[in-house]
Amino acid sequence: MLKILPSIKIIMGSEYEEIRKPRFLCLHGFRTSGEIMKTQVNKWPESVRSKLDLVYPDGPFPARGKSDVEGIFDPPYYEWFQFNKEFTTYTKFEECLEYIQELMIKHGPIDGLLGFSQGAILSAALPGLQAQGYALTKVPKIKFLVIIGGAKFKAETWAEKAYASPIECPSLHFLGKDDFLKPHGEELLKSVVDPVVIHHPKGHTVPRLDEKSLPTMHSFIDKIQKLISEEEKDKERNVE
Repeated sequence: MLKILPSIKIIMGSEYEEIRKPRFLCLHGFRTSGEIMKTQVNKWPESVRSKLDLVYPDGPFPARGKSDVEGIFDPPYYEWFQFNKEFTTYTKFEECLEYIQELMIKHGPIDGLLGFSQGAILSAALPGLQAQGYALTKVPKIKFLVIIGGAKFKAETWAEKAYASPIECPSLHFLGKDDFLKPHGEELLKSVVDPVVIHHPKGHTVPRLDEKSLPTMHSFIDKIQKLISEEEKDKERNVE
């Protein structure tokens, strides 16, 4: 079935040209949900959200314990994978990778990943796992990342694969002043080529965009939109 993807109109001279919006698969935090992630991202202004095509799936596994957002957001809650207390051993991780690939096929074409917390940790690792042939082998290359409250894998077997090479795709990283994961997010930046970074004064959360961070966000979106537009034009030339 032909998929009609959302697009936006831009002025080219005296004419309007429709260009496809960058489509992001949004990976929610640990023991939350796609609906909760949508609510969190909806704090961003319309000037940002209207330029992106955002898909909000639930994780593959129902939460196996208490959620930190109980009393704040309604259930059900989901997990992407399970881990031990030291975060060094992952359970059902291969199933998680297969599930994300199925999501990318179902909702494709997916251009990038936008993740928060566990979803951010997973998102940041997937380009490397894909490049090494350990994940997402049946879908196009991940082009962009938005990482909110992220970190690197601690499980050595997966970390060695995920960060074997620098993360080269354009990426935007949110680092919170009071986020307990901030040091780990800064460590992640060492594995990224030319990251764009937004610092915010909050803790482990999807922050609002203020007067300082909003221009950075707009600039990043404009950059990836230009890349999408160029890619679409290249495809049209090849068809011709």
